[in-house]
Amino acid sequence: QAGIPAVIEAPDAGLGELLETAAHFYPDRVAIDFLGATTTYRELLEASERAARLLHDAGVRRGDRVALIMPNCPQHVVAVYGALRLGAIVAEHNPLAPAEELRAQLERHGGRVVIAWEKGVDLILDPRSREAGAAGPEADSVDPLGGRTVFSVDLSAALPARLRAALRLPVARARETRASMKADRLPTGVRSWDREVARAPRLPASWPYPDGGDVAVLLHTGGTTGAPKAAMLTHTNLRANANQAIAWVPMLHEGGENFLSLLPFFHAFGLTFNLFCAVQKAATQVMMPKFDVAEVLRAQARRPLTFFVGVPVMFERILRAAQEAGTDLRSLRFGVCGAAPMPPAVGAEWERVTGGFFVEGYGMTETSPIVAGTPMGPTRRLGALGLPFPSTDVRVVDPEALEAALGAGAPVDVDVEVPDGEPGELLVRGPQVFAGYWGDPEATAAAMLPGGWLRTGDMVRREESFLWMADRRRELILTGGFNVYPSQVEAAIRDMDGIADAAVIGLDGGADGELVCAAVVLDAGAPAGSLTLEDVRSHAERTLPHYALPRRLEIIDEIPRSAIGKVLRRVVREQITRNERPASKQTSR
Repeated sequence: QAGIPAVIEAPDAGLGELLETAAHFYPDRVAIDFLGATTTYRELLEASERAARLLHDAGVRRGDRVALIMPNCPQHVVAVYGALRLGAIVAEHNPLAPAEELRAQLERHGGRVVIAWEKGVDLILDPRSREAGAAGPEADSVDPLGGRTVFSVDLSAALPARLRAALRLPVARARETRASMKADRLPTGVRSWDREVARAPRLPASWPYPDGGDVAVLLHTGGTTGAPKAAMLTHTNLRANANQAIAWVPMLHEGGENFLSLLPFFHAFGLTFNLFCAVQKAATQVMMPKFDVAEVLRAQARRPLTFFVGVPVMFERILRAAQEAGTDLRSLRFGVCGAAPMPPAVGAEWERVTGGFFVEGYGMTETSPIVAGTPMGPTRRLGALGLPFPSTDVRVVDPEALEAALGAGAPVDVDVEVPDGEPGELLVRGPQVFAGYWGDPEATAAAMLPGGWLRTGDMVRREESFLWMADRRRELILTGGFNVYPSQVEAAIRDMDGIADAAVIGLDGGADGELVCAAVVLDAGAPAGSLTLEDVRSHAERTLPHYALPRRLEIIDEIPRSAIGKVLRRVVREQITRNERPASKQTSR
């Protein structure tokens, strides 16, 4: 692509250098605008150095995992850069995930220090403890924190003074807002992150820096199989991907952009674009703890936005709200959609309303996350996955031939590709490809081929160098920018009373992405109306995050399976989309 380098630098250096450089050249520039409260780059760097010292004094050493469980907020940024400066590994977690999922993730990576927003502390308590509601005399002897050091984050502490004062008003709205940010009480032993960072000394400048090859971040993913695992991303992985993304948009002005930071930091796209690209460009991050379209419009009036990375539903809702309110969006010169395909009509309308360019990117957690993108200019092709990023090699190969070679123990020749226009599995190699799965060498070996090639599990076709999605062999569902693995949803509902069998598929949900649909077979003799969608959602929410809950329920007579018993989800999808009128259909928004 004209103006884009074929090769970028993959620095053998820590991510903390990004913040130090921005603070050196732009100390008084606003780094974070959180609902109107501002933090400069100088203040952010100093706070991160105090956070690094606090974590060190709490026993964190190079290579230790520090678990972060909180929405986007200034404290989150401080914690990330503090841990990275120390050489620790940031383990990101979804703050709205079920308690069982969070506890399992903590056990897998073994982090002994947790920084959680107040509303998330209860989720990590040992369920056998009195603090977690357990009964019996033995509950008093169980440490609710499981031997971990737990810091709590008060989101309200980062608000502007006027909003903090408003939270104390004796009115219903103030009480509701306060309840959404703060816990009524915290278990004994939980320490205040906000207070302790404020009074901690700064880490000495002489403290050794991590190397580029050190693991920087763990992001939780189902990989290509749906089994839970944590992808290890190194400092070099993430710095390389930040360089690739910035090279793709050379029109960005250093020290002059306002990024709308809506995608959560535990999401790979949100992590790289907002925590690292924005800081590398000394941009202002306009941040909020959750997606609130009214708050986005207020932010646009307060600090006109120039760059936004989001998922389709965010673009659509911002467009609709801006049109209703008469808000001018023409400052938004660049829009990037990741994690899910954008409906072409929405992308075209975004360009018409903003007067800027809209492009799509393709990636996955294991690639830090970006692999390809459509050009940021008139040569782009909406709907395509795009062209490979700088320093990124791709191959499109026959998956059956690949499996046959691997099964026979024969050498794999990735240079034997399918003809252009025909579907094949996408393989990727580049400096952004991850270091493997934490504590799971078998899963790592299954994902990686000799020569550093990553199997994406996605079927694509190549036409005139552009990549287009053909199919997802993994059968994962993309909804609201998140990956939902059918096998996990099926496991969550199959043990429910009244359900004999289940299959989960994704159906077209418009700008929201795909809709999670549960097709179930009832127990013999159960009446057709004995099971409702709300029953299924209520049962499943104990182990699934909210975005993974079924939004449509189909009652069918039989789950089609292969000769070896594998659920044929493709056949289920075909049956439902052909409108074969199953016994019952229920849909929820």
